Amino acid sequence: MAAPDHPRIEPPLAPQEFARAVDQMRRAKFRPELFVEEMPAPQRIAPFASALSADVTVEGEDVGSGRVVVLHDPAGNEAWHGTFRCVAYARAEIDPEQVTDPLLAAVGWSWLTDALDAHGAEYAAPSGSVTCVSSESFGGMADEPPTAQLEIRASWSPLGDLTAHVEAWGELLCTAVGLPPVPDGVATMPSRRGQRGPA
Repeated sequence: MAAPDHPRIEPPLAPQEFARAVDQMRRAKFRPELFVEEMPAPQRIAPFASALSADVTVEGEDVGSGRVVVLHDPAGNEAWHGTFRCVAYARAEIDPEQVTDPLLAAVGWSWLTDALDAHGAEYAAPSGSVTCVSSESFGGMADEPPTAQLEIRASWSPLGDLTAHVEAWGELLCTAVGLPPVPDGVATMPSRRGQRGPA
């Protein structure tokens, strides 16, 4: 008996506005300490999404990581105040003594807004959180040195070209791990996506 004929469900075609946004994401340039590549985007938050992940490496050591997701809902979203939303995450290894600084969380949030402003990335409805976590080992692991991490989770509604927003996210990662700013007149390197094989 022949199998019943089921209609084939095709994925929705990406609207031109979203395709243009993805192209803008791919044009972003980053510092050489950042390894950036495309990653699978969450599928249930918005009809269309694209994502990048990054690792920050200094002198051969991984000191931070992050991801940025661009969401698009052609019908618009009242909470977004538009049809696009950026969702970003940044994690950085920090000095354990910094965790006790009561201003650290506020400073961490300012790194994001400062990076957006520095890149001329206009935005609306920013929101997020900054978490500081420290770990100390005991017993059989007592010889392990204390560690601490700073995590920044943020979202905002981008206005204009997505390239500036993605580059600002890259700057946030570098600032969080303590890299000094790139001097004026020094160009950042092109994105290094794809060096580890297909995304």
